[in-house]
Amino acid sequence: MEERIVSQEAHDTEQSIETGIRPVDFSQYIGQEKVKDNLEVFIKAAKLREECLDHVLLHGPPGLGKTTLAMIIANEMGVNLRTTSGPAIERPGDLAAILTGLEPGDVLFIDEIHRLPRSVEEVLYPAMEDFCIDIVIGKETTARSVRLDLPPFTLIGATTRAGMLSSPLRDRFGVHSRLEYYTEAELAEIVTRSGDLLHVMLEKEAAHELAKRSRGTPRIANRLLRRVRDFAQVEGTDIISLSLAQVALDRLQVDKRGLDEIDHKLLKTIIHKFKGGPVGVETVAASIGEESNTIEDVYEPYLMQIGFLARTPRGRVVTPQVYDYLQLEVPYND
Repeated sequence: MEERIVSQEAHDTEQSIETGIRPVDFSQYIGQEKVKDNLEVFIKAAKLREECLDHVLLHGPPGLGKTTLAMIIANEMGVNLRTTSGPAIERPGDLAAILTGLEPGDVLFIDEIHRLPRSVEEVLYPAMEDFCIDIVIGKETTARSVRLDLPPFTLIGATTRAGMLSSPLRDRFGVHSRLEYYTEAELAEIVTRSGDLLHVMLEKEAAHELAKRSRGTPRIANRLLRRVRDFAQVEGTDIISLSLAQVALDRLQVDKRGLDEIDHKLLKTIIHKFKGGPVGVETVAASIGEESNTIEDVYEPYLMQIGFLARTPRGRVVTPQVYDYLQLEVPYND
């Protein structure tokens, strides 16, 4: 029990730090320039018309700032933000309770919206289009449908798998924004800003070293910064130098391309056990002891982005440059 309490306290502390370094408006938000510029236009137009912002779908790999954007949108609109997630809304009644508790103009953020149950999704359609929901009161012969009006609101849905959204749900979003991986320069700027907020100074070269190893993802960059800060604190310095960053990241088993132990295990398993592929993701997941969803959502997108992994109709295949990177010989295929 005591271990669980300590673990929860540590988790809450990490969450508090993460919240403290989040941008609160577009001027502080680094990267995603096209998405940001368009959203600023849509928000300004909605405010000029004194209307709610149209429903927004944010999609892309995890850790790129979808939740942060939702917070900024609500802040820029000057309204409240209610947050939940697809798996947390199990029944239509759960969604009805959330929707009827909204104030006019509020922003409702649903993370992992692709995981909404179909029965819940169907309740969401009239809520998004007509700001009303139909609920059933009573059972069997006494059951009757009652329509409840809702205050106008903006739904922001976030997903790492836009292809898993049903067409009726996807089409009800007026704004579709895809978030892309960040450049090294953008990530270096992000960790420098986060360092200032955490009262730790990064040398320019150290910021770029962190950026190079962050898989194009701000969430990872900030997490690595916090861990490198731990090494700096134990060393008795509040300045993170290039050499300190390199030593800390090497000890964290994060290589120069941002690949960690699981990435290496995944690639080497496909190479050594399956001659480089093709092999199905379920087989790979069973071989390395990871969930297939985790592989598809967390590891594969970046490995595909840097050209180390390819998806084919027959399964996953490692690319020739992986052998050079890992200094392995290309296996002979019969």
